Amino acid sequence: MVPPPLSSPGFTADDETFQREALAFARIAYGEREVPVGAVVVVNGRITGRGRNRREALRDPTHHAEIEALREAGQAAGTWHLEGATLYATLEPCPMCAGAAVNARIARIVFGCADPKAGYCGTLGNIPADPRLNHRCRVDRGLLAEDSADLLRMFFRARRE
Repeated sequence: MVPPPLSSPGFTADDETFQREALAFARIAYGEREVPVGAVVVVNGRITGRGRNRREALRDPTHHAEIEALREAGQAAGTWHLEGATLYATLEPCPMCAGAAVNARIARIVFGCADPKAGYCGTLGNIPADPRLNHRCRVDRGLLAEDSADLLRMFFRARRE
């Protein structure tokens, strides 16, 4: 089976709306002094899961935005099987989050900016397209990338000062 391509398609207005919601959650994380990453899961045009980074507050290395959004979406669906869902994230998912998306059977991952230090949806590796796994996700990159990157730059600049 040929893995789905990494792409930068012409995003839809709905894609932008959902990515802006993920950015809103990243801004909440920023206000809470967490690394500003937000995520939402969308099923049939409706947000069913939302999340933001809360590793510091909860003292839990697994509390990434994507994991929170996937957990909430699973609860809303009454199952961990999220076939047909799209995960929107402001930052390229790490190996843990990319793996969780594959395990949840997410159909599509959309992210804002690439993560050169931990991104595993095409940058350092590509878990969603790994042909050895029993499920693959389409990955679309770059939606509102500058907005996401600007928020991260502001956060790390303030942290250094």
